[in-house]
Amino acid sequence: MNERNRSEEYWLAKARAGRIPVHVGIIMDGNGRWAQSRGLKRHEGHRAGVQTIRRCIPAVLELGIRHCTLFVFSTENWKRPQEEIQFLFKLILDYCRDHKDELIENGVQVVPIGRWRELPASVVRAVESVVRDTTDGSRLQLHLAINYGGRQEILDAAVELAKRLVSAGQVDFEHVTQEDFAGCLYTKGVPDPDLIIRTSGEKRLSNFLLWQGAYAELVFTDVLWPDFGPVDLYKSVVEYSSRSRRFGDVTEKRG
Repeated sequence: MNERNRSEEYWLAKARAGRIPVHVGIIMDGNGRWAQSRGLKRHEGHRAGVQTIRRCIPAVLELGIRHCTLFVFSTENWKRPQEEIQFLFKLILDYCRDHKDELIENGVQVVPIGRWRELPASVVRAVESVVRDTTDGSRLQLHLAINYGGRQEILDAAVELAKRLVSAGQVDFEHVTQEDFAGCLYTKGVPDPDLIIRTSGEKRLSNFLLWQGAYAELVFTDVLWPDFGPVDLYKSVVEYSSRSRRFGDVTEKRG
């Protein structure tokens, strides 16, 4: 049988037979191109992208992945047309409101990261509500990177660390550790991503988890995000499992 025609069950079994990442980050790219290739407005690509999230979360749970970070809205997305920005905000609001029960039933805890509190009040309230109502989710932490930028996160962490040091009267900065700095990131306490997936054929991080992704395995796929499905996730995990991870050492490390 041709590899392209293998079943979802085949790829799930193959992924499970290998090394499962603890934390997967996904740069969900290609919504606009998907819509334009079908003669649709860009909005329809974003709408279809939400359904991809719903389709892929059960697959993430099937693999036993504990953390998944989705790049929902970047600090650079403010450059887009105002109409598109407002539509994206509406999708965030609708997702948090309309699919909350689905997240609760699946044991998913929603954790937003980024400067999401700077968004319109209605969106902030919707995010706060889904965070509050999914707090008992124990199968998966779904980190939604909203109004997020990796450089802004590093800058915010540096400012926060400086404030802490000054407040504690600590002036001996030479003893500040990477752990001290990581404790000031939006993702404090969350394992760094083992795998970062980017869809649509682009091969860059685009300001996503810059500090945390220093040793992440990167998998790039030509599949546009609205077309991405469980099989594509399983294939990405199979690719991840085939990599040799040394973290600067000469011997392979687990994870």
